[in-house]
Amino acid sequence: MDQPHKVYISLGSNKGDRLKHLQDAVDLIFARIGKVNIISKVYNTPALGFEGDDFLNTCIFIETNFSSEQLIDELLTIETILGRTRENTKGYQSRIIDLDVLFFDDEIINSKSLKVPHPKMQERKFVLQPLYDIAPKHIHPKLNVSIAELLENCNDDSQVEPFHIWLKNPTKQFHFSNYNYIAIEGNIGAGKTSLANKIAHDFNAKLILERFADNPFLPKFYEEPQRYAFTLEMSFLADRYQQISDDLSQLDLFKDFMVSDYDIYKSLIFSKITLPEDEFKLYRKLFYLMYKDIAKPELYVYLYQNTERLQENIKKRGRDYEQNIDNDYLEKINSGYLEFLKNQTELNVKIIDISDRDFVENRADYLWVLREISN
Repeated sequence: MDQPHKVYISLGSNKGDRLKHLQDAVDLIFARIGKVNIISKVYNTPALGFEGDDFLNTCIFIETNFSSEQLIDELLTIETILGRTRENTKGYQSRIIDLDVLFFDDEIINSKSLKVPHPKMQERKFVLQPLYDIAPKHIHPKLNVSIAELLENCNDDSQVEPFHIWLKNPTKQFHFSNYNYIAIEGNIGAGKTSLANKIAHDFNAKLILERFADNPFLPKFYEEPQRYAFTLEMSFLADRYQQISDDLSQLDLFKDFMVSDYDIYKSLIFSKITLPEDEFKLYRKLFYLMYKDIAKPELYVYLYQNTERLQENIKKRGRDYEQNIDNDYLEKINSGYLEFLKNQTELNVKIIDISDRDFVENRADYLWVLREISN
């Protein structure tokens, strides 16, 4: 998964319900652009460079997969949504909302639509003070000094007064840390690893990924399923048991919870499909000897995708040994999972149909999935 860009944005408003405009802007940035990590205090400051009502100003630190050009386009769209109309007049004006990119990673950008770092930030206390709140040690990539130093040496003598109401971080609407352990499950190509990665990154979770890629029997099984089925299922069972036992026993004090892209019960679901009856009976005995000692997820999420979408995803990720998987095999796996979940009484299960969603490429779909899980 590509590393997101780290961006600092300044927000200001001096028309109408200023605090609401700031909150609406933060919410739209979260909904349309990316994760909001930190929000500074809100400050009341006088209009600078023109006669106008006082501003409320704040600063946020976000992460986004957008390019710098995509980012500025989205910010301008958000300003328009909130009612800002840009007029072709010289000088500064009062505005419902003003969104400025201060830093985009450590890049220096000088395009027609975007100049980063913001060329006048070092002259403005209403920018530097909220930025100092959340990034005092951040180094200006062009001036090569910290935000703390810029604020200390700023010649702007404007009064910057704390406004004693905090903005709400929209990320906090999701309550994943209410669980100690969440398992994301699904068919081959359903997107469980992608979702587990995104949740772990966005919500400070310890990530547990299945080590399927290291299994030497998997390519052989797809070539000769009858010959290698039992060997494959036993190797998976041993590896999953070892990994989940190790990972769940090693607490990470700096993480809020654990999220995995599998649950060990998948071993029984797949083996019932791949093994003949006599081998499956033996396998099931061995499975339950191990299963009783394994910690169960407090939330079990099953991502359902129809067979057509599964095949599209399998083709897209391009693993050679998966390219000839039959539709019938995928449908049997889906049926096996749904049968298991239908009769499940021990686990807290949520089944989410994502056949018409793309939570990797579409942020709105990703937030929809998060709400389905969190509610």
